[in-house]
Amino acid sequence: MNFLATIQWSVNPDIFSIGPITIRYYGLLFALAFVVGYQIMYWIFVKEGKNLKELESFTIAMIIGTVVGARLGHCLFYEPEYYLSNPIEILKVWRGGLASHGGAIGLVTALYIFIKFKKREVTFLWLADRAVISIALAAAFIRIGNFFNSEIIGRAADLPWAVVFTRLNDIPRHPTQIYEALSYITIFTILLLRYKKYNVNLPKGQMLGIFLTLLFSARFMIEFFKEVQVNFEESMFLDMGQLLSIPGIIVGLVLLIQSFFNNSD
Repeated sequence: MNFLATIQWSVNPDIFSIGPITIRYYGLLFALAFVVGYQIMYWIFVKEGKNLKELESFTIAMIIGTVVGARLGHCLFYEPEYYLSNPIEILKVWRGGLASHGGAIGLVTALYIFIKFKKREVTFLWLADRAVISIALAAAFIRIGNFFNSEIIGRAADLPWAVVFTRLNDIPRHPTQIYEALSYITIFTILLLRYKKYNVNLPKGQMLGIFLTLLFSARFMIEFFKEVQVNFEESMFLDMGQLLSIPGIIVGLVLLIQSFFNNSD
């Protein structure tokens, strides 16, 4: 294979340490995702005259739902035998292991509980249609964090933009983390522009439908360029990430179709 890699990636994922506490790029970007996401939602709540106290409660629910869902998703989707045999290990988030599909499920669950827990000023779809703008950008930040960690790597490639993750080996690879980050930034831009165009007149469920369809379609396609994350995926025609993306695509398309029909009434 004639490798043409131009990028040697050897960045230390740790930024600095203070005693036993280590600040990492991944953690910084993860936190930044929520900070920026909050600012976007704050702008939307103010623009549409909604109660900012509800935004604070929603943000807390979103953080808890995403982190818990992402952790449980990794444990149950990718390594169920180990974690079900060693349930205390599920709590050790600092050792790594977060699944984006689990995070999505956890976030949707948190949104639903947030709305149903007590009477809110906003509905589930109103909130979801606007939250996806922040979520798309947050997903991009997290994938950039994965790039700094030299994890979720791509397959070997002889492309000019292939990356050698020198902390792992000397094989040039598809920078799949960057592929995903760019896809999510594109989705964020589409959603933001659509919101600016329609804002209060957004067809119910349409933004959520666009988000689910585009994000999980992108994830499905990019998985073909990734290395498998766990051994059992090697014998699968579609890996776990692709199988978990299919329901998201279907739900997104259903929401899109419903929104167009509802908007035509």
